[in-house]
Amino acid sequence: MDLAAQSSHVGTLLADRLLSKETAYDELTVVVARENIVEILTKLRDDPKCQFEVLIDICGVDYPERAERFDVVYHLLSMRLNQRLRVKISTDEATPVASVNDVFPAANWYEREAYDLYGIRFTGHPDLRRILTDYGFQGHPLRKDFPLTGYVEVRYDDEKKRVVYEPVKLTQEFRDFDFESPWESPSHVLPGDEKAGPKS
Repeated sequence: MDLAAQSSHVGTLLADRLLSKETAYDELTVVVARENIVEILTKLRDDPKCQFEVLIDICGVDYPERAERFDVVYHLLSMRLNQRLRVKISTDEATPVASVNDVFPAANWYEREAYDLYGIRFTGHPDLRRILTDYGFQGHPLRKDFPLTGYVEVRYDDEKKRVVYEPVKLTQEFRDFDFESPWESPSHVLPGDEKAGPKS
């Protein structure tokens, strides 16, 4: 099934549940209401012309200027038909999203990750705890308004032979990226190149 046929079939399958759809980067993206996410993912998994049986990923996207600031994005794969599909819903900080753990068991980790890093809540999740940040961590580090200073990090100090708590101080320099191509000659001398002498 080509992309146009897939788009047409998914549009027919989801019918009035579909808010919008678009094609980008040779993949179909559909936007649906968060109240219908379990029903929609079940249909996409079980329909013989879709067979999206693999949940590749669930990720969050933060738009702080919007009333519903978060997009929750589900990436699906049909191994049998060699097709991909992106399903989007939106929510805010207070409104939870239904867990799809019963539809795709792989959602367990991804939902915990979205909760930990963005603060997106999932109802019906069997174990919604933080999964990547430290014990007692305050805030959600992938939110765009998350402060870069004022928090505490935990690390093992080899000299003291124990775990120590230190204030986090992330300066803006760590965000200064050098986007030069590795195949082009840089305008400055890289460490170690001074021994090679001038280039001819």
